[in-house]
Amino acid sequence: MNYRHAYHAGNFADVFKHVALTLALAHLGRKDTPFAVFDLHAGIGRYDLAGVEAGKTGEWLTGIGQLLDGPSLPGTEPYLEVVRAMNPGGALRFYPGSPRIARALLRPGDRMVLNELHPDDLIALKAEFRRDRQVTTHGMDAYAALKAMVPPPERRGLVLIDPPFEEKDEFDRVLDGLAQGLRRWASGTYAIWYPIKDLPPVVDFHQRLAALAGERPVLAADFLIHPPYVPFRLNGCGLAFINPPWKLDEALAELMPRLNARLGNEDGESHVRLLGDPTSKWY
Repeated sequence: MNYRHAYHAGNFADVFKHVALTLALAHLGRKDTPFAVFDLHAGIGRYDLAGVEAGKTGEWLTGIGQLLDGPSLPGTEPYLEVVRAMNPGGALRFYPGSPRIARALLRPGDRMVLNELHPDDLIALKAEFRRDRQVTTHGMDAYAALKAMVPPPERRGLVLIDPPFEEKDEFDRVLDGLAQGLRRWASGTYAIWYPIKDLPPVVDFHQRLAALAGERPVLAADFLIHPPYVPFRLNGCGLAFINPPWKLDEALAELMPRLNARLGNEDGESHVRLLGDPTSKWY
């Protein structure tokens, strides 16, 4: 999947990922102690939906554009507040990337570390957060950054791993990076986004992820806009959480079918499960 994210900003995958991210970060914010957020593939922070890239695909129209058309679904309001704050005039023009989503949920004592390898995107990212003392930016390989940056002094927080999956061995690279991260910070929450084109690679990833996590809980949430029977097409996407927030599985299981219905995905499917737990059914 070789792309610059500006072409796909605000599409169904962004909506699902960012709604889940707000739910996870809101859980971290329920305790008084500070937390840190690490976004390893941060992008540029905000995207112009009237720009050339977004205009070529129009994917946001069946993503965030569709979600805003009607009353807010339960569980989506914190996410939609960030989108609306970026568009104070009311008309939808800009879409917040994951750094802006996460920044909106930081409290004064929390902080965020952003990493983006692409040099042009890194320049834009630095400009987006210039003079923000709670945010630092780096331009490293994502998995080298993970090894270098954890554990945080706060001992609480979330790592978002959201690669473009341009490399055929990206699942292997994710697992290798996670192995290093878990050795250094076993108690952190790790959120991993992945595309779903065909089922066998995803099933294999789930099995290997559960084995890597060992006794740690692993939540897998797969959001499908099409049944995954046509390979090489983006049929959906998933998010896996190591050390997921409490009851995130229940929140996503309730929200995801409603989200599919709002986005008009009549043949969409939603699956939520705790991997490695024989008592955990697919919702």
